[in-house]
This record gives sequence, C-alpha cells and structure tokens, in this order.
Amino acid sequence: MKVVSAWSGGKDSCFAYYKAVKQSLDVVSLLTFMESEKTSNFHAIRADLLDAQAKSIGVPLAKIVTHPKTYEKEFKSALLEFKAKGVQGLVTGDIYEVAGHEERWLERVCGEVGLEPIRPLWQGDTKKIFEEFVAAGFKATVVRTRLDVLGEDWLGRELNGEFLREILKLKDVDPCGEGGEYHTVVTDGPVFRESVKLEETTKSSAGGYGHLEIGQFEVVPKKLWK
Repeated sequence: MKVVSAWSGGKDSCFAYYKAVKQSLDVVSLLTFMESEKTSNFHAIRADLLDAQAKSIGVPLAKIVTHPKTYEKEFKSALLEFKAKGVQGLVTGDIYEVAGHEERWLERVCGEVGLEPIRPLWQGDTKKIFEEFVAAGFKATVVRTRLDVLGEDWLGRELNGEFLREILKLKDVDPCGEGGEYHTVVTDGPVFRESVKLEETTKSSAGGYGHLEIGQFEVVPKKLWK
C-alpha cells in the first residue's frame, strides 16, 4: 500500500514512520504542516532542519503552510493531492486523540477524502513506546516545553533512560508528552543514513512555552560523529 507519513520532525511521527516501514508499507512522502515557510506547527522546527531529516531518511518531504481558521480545508487539500497520485493511506504518530480536535477527527477527515488512517502507536502504553523508541537506537532532543509542568532546564535534553526515570517522578506528566508537556526533534536513528548534530542552541520562553532555538546544525556521517 502506498502511504504518506505525517511528519512533525519529532519522536512520535518518526517512530510511526519507522513502524510503517517495518510493516512493509510504501511511504512515498513525508508531510509536514507549517506555521510559516520557515517554521513548523507545534514543534517550531526550522524548515531546513526538516529538509535535512528527510534527505537523511531518503524520502521526499512536502511542507504545507496552514492557518488555524482554514487548517482542516488545507489538510484535506494536501491529502487529496496525494490520493490523486495513488496514495491510499495516511500514517500518523497519534497515540491518543489530538487535543483541540473533535473525537475521531482523523477518521472523519480521512474518510471524507478516501484515505485509510494508519496509526502504529495508537493507544499504546506511553512508557513502553518511549522505551522502544530509545531501544531502537533513535536520538531526540527536547525543543519545546510547557513551562507550567516542565521548566527551561528540560530544553536541550536528550531522550534516554535517565530522562524517562526523571519524568516518571513528575505528577500528571505523560512520558511521551501526550499532554503537550514537551516536543522533540529527532537527530538520529535506524532510518537515518546520516546524523543531525545540533551545534548552536539558545533557550527562550514566551506565552507559557519554553523553546530551544537551533541556531546552527550540521549533517554528518554517523562514523564521524563521536
């Protein structure tokens, strides 16, 4: 089956893509929704960094600029373009219903455009998903936090066993950040032919969120990154 895989640049979308490939689905493109031509929605990842991820994976990336009031219309339009090219399904990294969307929003939208929603992580145990992600060899860095639950000191941290142990100690914080507690950027893993090395970063905060601004990054062969 030909599918397009929703891509935020973070851990859940990356892990869902990985599982889709393991299931022998033919991922013909990644799909990212942007708040502007330079920055992605939600994770606020630079467009050129998203491009670097896609190039390392070896799959084309479609970047669609959306607006809050017309998001669903633009979402459907993008899916219809893929359907016209023979795509039959949409892979997403959803674990639970997306906050702010109606219940079963994805099923409704995909049904209206005639695509099958495919959610490899759906309703999984988020602690186990985190552990599986790390055990598979992926590396991800926290780039955004909800400051009411995670302070700026969590920005820039790599997801690993220590991260999981510490976040499990916090009350009402999901291990995978399913309440929007944190977002990540993936820099390496089994689907990457090269690694993304974050070289210059700064921390900032606004509107109740902390953000790791990536000033400079480098794409390097894995064997050269120590």
